[in-house]
Amino acid sequence: MPPTPRRVAYIVGIVLVGAGFAMVPSAVIGLLYREWGPSRDLVVSAVVTIVIGAAMVLWAGRPDELTPKEAFASVAVAWITVVWFGALPLLLSGTISGVTDAVFESAAGFTTTGATVISDLSSVAHGILLWRATMQWLGGMGIIVLSIAVLPLIGAGGVQLARAEAPGPEPDRLTPRFQGTALRLWGVYVVFTIVAAILLTLGDMSLFEGVAHALTNVSTGGFSTTSQSIGAFNAYTQWVVIFFMFVAGMSFALHYRALFNPAEYATNSEFRLYAAIVIVAAALVLAGLAIGDVTDTTGVRDGIFTTLTLITGTGYATTNFAAWGPRLLILLIMFMFLGGMAGSTTGGMKTYRVGLLAKSSAADLRSITRPQAVNLTRFGGVVVPSSVLRNVSAFFILYVGIFVGGSMLLSLLEALFGNGIDVVTSTSAAASALGNVGPGLGDVGPTSTYAAIVAPGKWLLAFMMIIGRLEIFPILLLFMPAFWRR
Repeated sequence: MPPTPRRVAYIVGIVLVGAGFAMVPSAVIGLLYREWGPSRDLVVSAVVTIVIGAAMVLWAGRPDELTPKEAFASVAVAWITVVWFGALPLLLSGTISGVTDAVFESAAGFTTTGATVISDLSSVAHGILLWRATMQWLGGMGIIVLSIAVLPLIGAGGVQLARAEAPGPEPDRLTPRFQGTALRLWGVYVVFTIVAAILLTLGDMSLFEGVAHALTNVSTGGFSTTSQSIGAFNAYTQWVVIFFMFVAGMSFALHYRALFNPAEYATNSEFRLYAAIVIVAAALVLAGLAIGDVTDTTGVRDGIFTTLTLITGTGYATTNFAAWGPRLLILLIMFMFLGGMAGSTTGGMKTYRVGLLAKSSAADLRSITRPQAVNLTRFGGVVVPSSVLRNVSAFFILYVGIFVGGSMLLSLLEALFGNGIDVVTSTSAAASALGNVGPGLGDVGPTSTYAAIVAPGKWLLAFMMIIGRLEIFPILLLFMPAFWRR
């Protein structure tokens, strides 16, 4: 059966109502700072979003259950829709002029990509800055998962929705009902956010800065309140951010289990692989910096910070890493593909898939030399079903294909409608958008913005951000005719 419009509209409506109410705290903060105009615009945006969302819910009626097709369609349409409504405060307040830039900024927010078109954040109202951070916080754990957590959504349909939105091959179950799992995941997420805000405020951040950065740190989003990003703050603050980037790159289900048994960290195969990748990657970057005569402690901190911000897709910056030289630039682009653990708030391919691809390739090589032997692929001592391996292989092929196609199309669009961009800029922008990283290299490096990208290129990158956040399949299914046939 094709997806039923009413059932899809119900989910989209719920997401819009939630997004509308999420605008209210930003409006209140704006009032506290006596920013009357932006606060009014946030309230208007909230009312419009809530009213339209509520109308959709009332029109659709609550369904008893969702089919897998309806779940995938609902998640894809909900994310695309909420990005448009998230752009309303940016447009109405005049923070960003033009629909293209506003939608781009909103897409970068909800997908936790962190790319921006705003060059001077010091002129942006506090309420709007908080809304940018709120978008990333909502998108980090997932707006659909939040809906499941706070509402008795649609029974078994909640599992289908989570499967379509979850950042990883399969959502981890902590309780028999997925609503209980969603509540626990969001509980851990909230606790980490509060702890991060406290620790950041103990440094050289104000209370507002600490809260805003906690929202974008734990979500691995990367939006900052300053144009200098985390480079505007002291060493203590940067180390706190480093710690929470690493923590947010881990599975939040693993964090929950470790609350009752800390040994879960040591026994989890994916965590060991994730930690090993981070350590090796940081060592390679530090070695490259040492060869480049960067030997002081700031260089070490910048190296570790940049490694984590790119692997986890957080998108913060403490230095202009785009100027590190060609021998490190290739490494930095590679980091954008990795991501953290499945079930984290990171983008990219995820450690689980990287590990499976490596092990599957090794098993294929063994089968060439020993064709009679039974070569099974194991991860964490467990045999991985062939269906999972096929899914991971398909994801990898599509991921690389979309990256290559996106890089070429972006270069073409810039050549046709702009002044053209170099290969480093186009490839890093595509990798950054698809991996939900934020800053790239070249003309979109950490000291630049995406404002100079031509409008068609921004639409392409915004679309790639959503594809990357939903991990390809939910969006691509919308364009398959068979998906809409009975």
